[in-house]
Amino acid sequence: MIQNTTQTNVRASVFVVTYESADRLSACLESILKQSVTGGSVEVIVVDNASSDGSADLVRREFPDAALIANHDNRGFAAANNQAWEISRGDYLFLVNPDSVLEPGALQGAIDYLEAHPECGLVGGLLLDDDGARAPSARRFPTLMRKVLTQSGIADRFPRSKVLGGADYRWHDHRQALDVDWVPGAFTAIRRELVEQIGFFDERYYLYYEETDLCRRAKEFGWAVRFIPDAVVHHSGGASSRKVKQYTFDEAGSQVRPFRLRAECLYHRKNGGLLSVLSIVGFEWAWHQLRRVVNFRPGTMAAAKRRYSRLLVRDIEDAVRATSFGLVCPPKPW
Repeated sequence: MIQNTTQTNVRASVFVVTYESADRLSACLESILKQSVTGGSVEVIVVDNASSDGSADLVRREFPDAALIANHDNRGFAAANNQAWEISRGDYLFLVNPDSVLEPGALQGAIDYLEAHPECGLVGGLLLDDDGARAPSARRFPTLMRKVLTQSGIADRFPRSKVLGGADYRWHDHRQALDVDWVPGAFTAIRRELVEQIGFFDERYYLYYEETDLCRRAKEFGWAVRFIPDAVVHHSGGASSRKVKQYTFDEAGSQVRPFRLRAECLYHRKNGGLLSVLSIVGFEWAWHQLRRVVNFRPGTMAAAKRRYSRLLVRDIEDAVRATSFGLVCPPKPW
């Protein structure tokens, strides 16, 4: 549980970045309040990105022990977490999305694992969706081959194959820890030592790919990144993103598509160069151009697919222009 941290050792710092999250924020913070860790206390730092739904007031009113940073504009996920990092004191840092609810012992489970495995700098827990089913809890780094397998639907047809369907480790039974490429920020535990060594989030990412980039840098510095089953979290993926009504979403409905595409351009240019942007982002553009041709036939369903592909092609072209093929970050907020 949260304790007065002025005179005690802060063992865990929990960062919760909110945007239009008032309807889920209480459940999230209450689940954190129920956590306890050995050897010190837990501090909670909430960063509100200029919500209009009273999220900041809710924290002030119902969770006075939590530190609150109320931004006057939406600085994005990466920058907001960096604000929390600057005032944090915990030995271990936790990223928790406001649409996440922690099961008892989640914080301690992650700390115990990190303390038992000094080579590991960052772990993600077991994520469960609203129905209690296992949700993607770790992912592979994006490559052209994985884009092809996902875009074509092959990955969904062979989810248990390490080669054809392994982008989100669905072949793993999730009862054992596993070395992975990256873990989502819905729940992540990070050693303070790691952040002090490599820095925290790259603020060029407004939303999406910031966790991927952080995990890549951690591995480049020799740290292991792992999925662990010892921390269980219920997560309603994309709950906050779906509040952004003025933007379009990917077919799964959980990611703001223009944001995802801009971040994708930035990530691939930073980590793979121009050729990476042209091949990976270019493949998605070409795929949907082809999809428009294939679905050029009568019928409501075909028309809907044509429209989706037409809009996606437009958004890809906008992302490439806005980022100069991933070279620059567009002015924020996106």
